[in-house]
Amino acid sequence: MADTSNLHGNDLPGAEHPIAEAWRMFRRNYAAMFGLLLLSVLVVVTLIGPLVYNVDPFEIVWAPLTPPGEEATAPLGTDYLGRDILAGLIHGGIATLAVGLAAALITVTIGLTVGALAGFYLGVVDDILMRFTEFFQVLPALMFAMVLVTLFSSSLVVVAIAIGVVSWPPTARLARAEFLRIRNLEYVAAARSVGAKNRRIIWRVILPNALPPLIVSATLTIGTAILFEAGLSFLGLSDPNTYSWGYMIGSGRDNILDAWWAVTLPGGMIFITVLAVSLIGDGLNDAFNPKLRER
Repeated sequence: MADTSNLHGNDLPGAEHPIAEAWRMFRRNYAAMFGLLLLSVLVVVTLIGPLVYNVDPFEIVWAPLTPPGEEATAPLGTDYLGRDILAGLIHGGIATLAVGLAAALITVTIGLTVGALAGFYLGVVDDILMRFTEFFQVLPALMFAMVLVTLFSSSLVVVAIAIGVVSWPPTARLARAEFLRIRNLEYVAAARSVGAKNRRIIWRVILPNALPPLIVSATLTIGTAILFEAGLSFLGLSDPNTYSWGYMIGSGRDNILDAWWAVTLPGGMIFITVLAVSLIGDGLNDAFNPKLRER
């Protein structure tokens, strides 16, 4: 059976591959490249930092509420218990970024599956899946996540699942719209004419051509998930045995007037991370936008 997954203009001789073209457009976006650089630095620091600065974030290293720069053993100061803020920032990034990535993966998996099936089969399948999507969409997302975490446990796994479960409806609607747009195009009809099964058409023919906006959505979902995790940690609903930036903000909120650094520094890390992800998402949106590529 002939491969009908890419029967359109990109297969013309001499045509630039869509991924190469998108990467060329992405590189021309200085804001997006700056975001990529920021995120890369954060990931490197998070992964290598614990090996270079081997301090347990739960260990009491000096007097409580020591300001930054006053003690060499705690260069960024200590929190209300005397724990090292720098160690918390380094180790907390692991949990925060992991929750963001895991929640985004869950969001995209659920949203893509629901949206793809609804947009391809239409009829009764579409009606049922869209009513199901609307039910989740009208629920207050943060409140629903709080309920799930409270009912089950506050482990990072449950937190990531809870964030993914409450965040997938917009992705489902986007996937449905893309499948509705593509399902009647010529190369999809060509796939049907050669006897391709529905499963192959959905996942091998339509999905690769629907991916660009979904990739952008998944990127932005990471930032949303990080903010969700920070909110749950701030409310005391995250795992107290795992250090994260949200946990640092939550544990230092009562002393914010006396120890601004205990809240401001992890908050700044969250801000930088979400900003970097947003810049990358905007860059991907521009890179995958065919109207912008034609300029």
